[in-house]
Amino acid sequence: MASYTKEDIIRLVEDEDVAFIRLQFTDIFGTLKNVAVTASQLERALDGRIMFDGSSIEGLVKIEESDMFLKPDLDTFTIFPWRPQQGKVARLICNVCKGDGTPFEGDSRYVLEKAVEEAARMGYTMKVGPECEFFLFQTDDAGVPTTKTREMAGYFDLGPVDFGENARRDMVLTLEDMGFVVESSHHEGAPSQHEIDFQYDETLRTADNIMTFKLAVKTIARQHGLHATFMPKPLAGVDGSSMHINMSLHRDGRNIFDDPTDPMGLSEEAYWFVGGLIKHIDGMCAVLNPLVNSYKRLIPGYEAPSFKAWGAGNRSPLIRIPYAADSKDRRIELRSPDGAANPYLALALCLRAGLDGIRSKINPPAPISGNLNLMSDAEKAKQGISSLPENLNEALKAFERDKFLQKVLGAHVSEKYVEAKKKEWNDYSTYISQWEIDHDLYRL
Repeated sequence: MASYTKEDIIRLVEDEDVAFIRLQFTDIFGTLKNVAVTASQLERALDGRIMFDGSSIEGLVKIEESDMFLKPDLDTFTIFPWRPQQGKVARLICNVCKGDGTPFEGDSRYVLEKAVEEAARMGYTMKVGPECEFFLFQTDDAGVPTTKTREMAGYFDLGPVDFGENARRDMVLTLEDMGFVVESSHHEGAPSQHEIDFQYDETLRTADNIMTFKLAVKTIARQHGLHATFMPKPLAGVDGSSMHINMSLHRDGRNIFDDPTDPMGLSEEAYWFVGGLIKHIDGMCAVLNPLVNSYKRLIPGYEAPSFKAWGAGNRSPLIRIPYAADSKDRRIELRSPDGAANPYLALALCLRAGLDGIRSKINPPAPISGNLNLMSDAEKAKQGISSLPENLNEALKAFERDKFLQKVLGAHVSEKYVEAKKKEWNDYSTYISQWEIDHDLYRL
């Protein structure tokens, strides 16, 4: 990512004929928001003097303390390649600040910044590579998204069977125009399901990149008359969409997860990091898998983890240690998160849980080598393998029991997040679905 000064951005806006600048921020539920200003207001924006009403954003503040300011991260400046070439549109990703200029504790980007700072105090930098999956569906005549698709392509299929190939190609080219290093893209296992993988980066930049990625994918899909969704399980009977998170810790330019003398190639710190993740994963699920729908993906038989276990190469457990041809590529892959997660909060929890494992020297359980989906309940019980939360309500209860995770997010975010998610669960629990009508009405 480029490094910019205020003067650099002012010059670029003038030279590139930028007419609008979108000041973007992310609410605690992972929804991208923005305030747009014209080029005439650029200096005010760069100085963090653009104000907005925080009480209008769910999960931020009450009406009596609603004046919030947007402080841009200058290095996130980019020009949208899909907007007009005259009167272009650029963006800056911002932190939310209070009237006195101090960080707002309810800003999810600030939550991640604090986690990154703690890692730095311990001498670590975490690098993260996400694997982002999504579906491309048709829209109706009014442009409203549906779950319809005419394609039946599968894993690694290509055109003409893969109807989304052209849209996916344009997404990749657009992302590269915006500075992404796209490593690969392919059709995933379910019909109309796709994956685009971009290069790992430091933690905060990766969270920014995930938000930019989702915006670009949705925008280009719409240009092709399609709707891109990161909903975890939009279709029954096929695999859902994940956002696997690959993590490695670095000190003085060296990947400290690597130890060539260990049978699994892992250092003590890597084992402890895994231990920390497993210790806190039940409560983390409330953020990593934030929807009622998320738990319809986390069931056996659909390429998603449902048990708390780990292993090398094995794709059935929660945590996988992928093969690394080079020591710098040694990493831990957490397979439970999905694309509905707020990446700032998700990565803050992953980093701090792993650091807790290192600080407390938490050893993980023994790794497994077999396919968990083929093990009996008795075999799993014998090895001490338990299930992840089976629904959002269980995950929220686990989060409320885990005081460490609440401290990571802070009192404001924890309270507002749990309150909103409990309401979602209650709404779902009282909703009468068509399945219930179809299944029971006629026979009871």
